[in-house]
Formats: sequence, structure tokens, C-alpha cells
Amino acid sequence: MLTVQIRKEALWACFAMEPNFEAMITDVCVPLSHLGDLISRSKKELDASPLVCTVVAHAGDGNFHTVILFDPKSDKQQKEAERLNQFMVHTALSMEGTCTGEHGVGTGKMKYLEQELGIEALQTMKRIKAALDPNNIMNPGKLIPPHVCL
Repeated sequence: MLTVQIRKEALWACFAMEPNFEAMITDVCVPLSHLGDLISRSKKELDASPLVCTVVAHAGDGNFHTVILFDPKSDKQQKEAERLNQFMVHTALSMEGTCTGEHGVGTGKMKYLEQELGIEALQTMKRIKAALDPNNIMNPGKLIPPHVCL
């Protein structure tokens, strides 16, 4: 509970730096043996960006969070925030990690699941979902990319 509270307060501290900006809040996760390398590579990329980026970590489980602040009126800044997120995801996946550790897949990271899990795993998930939710009323359009067929 304390970790969640600290992350929320860190978010408000970030907004104090750029009060009119929006935040892309993201996380990635890797085996602990790769965590130092992932954070180093990510921090180097984040620091080189013109955007305000912070790392909020509770690294004991291989997971860390970033807050990337961007001007919602600037296409260029939105694209840069997405590029940074994509860099961290692809780097984590290359280190036997996952595109998200805690934030969940939802719609934002769905596009990375095929690379991470493979089409067969996604097809199996879709079959299970169809068996448990035949009317597709529980989180429709989330987790399983629409192009995955049974």
C-alpha cells in the first residue's frame, strides 16, 4: 500500500514540474538478473529525451515505473513519449521480460502481446475468454488483439 501511495505522490510531484502537461505512466518488468541493465539503458534514453521523464522504482520484483510528461497539444511530444515507452518495452522483451509488470495490458500495450507471447498463446487465451464470456461483455476489446482468430 505504501508503494502505491508513494507512486501517486511522485506523480503529483511530476505534475508540479509541468502543470499543464499530461503523463504517460508506464512500467516494464524483467528477471532480476537483467534489471540493472534495463534501468541503465532506459535511463540513458529517457535522459536524452527533451521530455521530463522520471523513474519510480520498487525494483525488488524486476519492475519499475516511468512517468513521461508531454504537452498534449504537441504531436511531436506525444510521439516522443510513445517512442520512449516503445523503447523500454522492446528492451524489456529482449531481456526475457514483459511489456507490463503491474499496470496491466488493457489497450495501451496490447500491440506488444504477440511479440511477447506468440500467436498460439493469444489464440488459447481467446478460446478461454470465449468459454468464460460467450457474450464478450467483460472488458470487450481489451487484452487480446482483434486480429487474433480462434
